[in-house]
Amino acid sequence: MKKVLVLIGILSMVFAVTLTAQSFTAYTTLDEVLAKELFDRYQEVTGIRVDWVRLSGGEAEARIEAERLNPQASIWVGGVGLNHISAKNKGLTEPYFSRMAVYTPDEFKDPEGYWIGLYIGPLAFSTNLDRAAELGIEPPKGWFDIIDSKYRGLVRVANPNTSGTAYNLITCMISLFGGDEDLAFLYLKKLDRNVEMYTRSGAAGGRSVAIGEIPIAIGYAHDMVKLKAEGANIAITVPEEGTGFELASMSLIKGGPDPVNAKKLYDWILGEEAQTIIASYYVVPVSSIAPAHPLSFNMDEIKTVHQDFVWDAANKDRLLDRWTKEIGLAKTE
Repeated sequence: MKKVLVLIGILSMVFAVTLTAQSFTAYTTLDEVLAKELFDRYQEVTGIRVDWVRLSGGEAEARIEAERLNPQASIWVGGVGLNHISAKNKGLTEPYFSRMAVYTPDEFKDPEGYWIGLYIGPLAFSTNLDRAAELGIEPPKGWFDIIDSKYRGLVRVANPNTSGTAYNLITCMISLFGGDEDLAFLYLKKLDRNVEMYTRSGAAGGRSVAIGEIPIAIGYAHDMVKLKAEGANIAITVPEEGTGFELASMSLIKGGPDPVNAKKLYDWILGEEAQTIIASYYVVPVSSIAPAHPLSFNMDEIKTVHQDFVWDAANKDRLLDRWTKEIGLAKTE
C-alpha cells in the first residue's frame, strides 16, 4: 500500500509539472478579438495554452518595467514598435534570432534581435457620418483641418502616456513640422481645444465613433477599417499633409519564466498560419509570407511622414513629460 501511495504521489507531481509546462503568460497589445483567435489557434495546434493579458502599449511597457526583478510574462506580442525600442533601451527585453525572421525585411526588425515588426498601419481620422450630418460638418481632410473651431469638442484621441498610438501622433507632428518641437506642441495645443476626451487606448476613440458616441476620432486606420467592415457608418480619412504610422512589434521579456515556450510562440507567430490570421484583421503585415487583405490600406498609396523610430524612442520620456506639463491629463477618462 505504501508503494502505491508513493507511486500516486510521484504521478501527481509529474502531472502537475506537465500542466505547468503546457501554459505560460504573454502580454499583448493586439486587438482583443485578434489576440483571442491567435492564441486559441496556437493552443489548438500545439496543445500549449497562452494565458494572455491585454494591455495598451504604454501599460505593457510600464508593467514589464515594474516587474523587471520578477517577470510575470515571457513574451510581449503587438504594441507600437516605439514601446518595444524603449523597452530594449531600458534592458527589459532580450534578443532572439528566430529562423522565421528571414521573411521580415531588415527595415522592420532590430539588427540586434531585440524586436521584430508584425504589421504597419497609418494614423487616420474616423468620422461617424450620421453624427456629422446631424451637426452639419464634413469629415476632416487633414491635420490643419481638424484643428478648425467647427470641430470644437468633437474629437477623441488617446493619451500618449498610456497609448503608443497617441505618442505616434506627437512624433508625427514633429516630423510634419520639420523637427521643430515648439511648432509641433503649438499644434497639439490647438488640437487639444477640439479634444473632448483623451482615452487610455488608441482604439477606444474609434469604437466610440462607430456607435455615435463622438463624431470624430484619431487612431490607426486598421482599427477603423475593421469597424467599417462590421457595419459602422463611418468615413476613414488619411490626413492629406502626410501621416505617421506604427510598426506593431514583438519582443521576448528578459528573464521571463518560460523562455522555451515563448520562443516557440514567437516562431509560430512569424509563420504563415499566424500571419494569415493577423492579416485578416485589416492590418498591413510586413512579412513576405503574409497575404494582403483586400480592404486594408496600402502604404504605397498614402503619403507618410519620415519616421525615425530610434530617435522617437530615445526622446519618448522627455516628450511625454512635456505633453503632460503643457497639455495635461484633465480630459483623460
